[in-house]
Amino acid sequence: MVEKKGYQCEECGRKEIVTDGSIPHCCGQPMNEVPLEVCTKPPADAESARTTDDDEACDDFRGIQ
Repeated sequence: MVEKKGYQCEECGRKEIVTDGSIPHCCGQPMNEVPLEVCTKPPADAESARTTDDDEACDDFRGIQ
């Protein structure tokens, strides 16, 4: 699994996510590390996969007879 870290520029507010362990620069200075947003989507596996990915309530097909 690749570790992701979030960074934000103090000057302009630009945000960036890196996966290679480097510290990005913006406005001539290193960016500050910020916490990433919590992931609310389930992992894509057979038991929790959705038939479409529109971030709304999913149809779990319980109504089909």
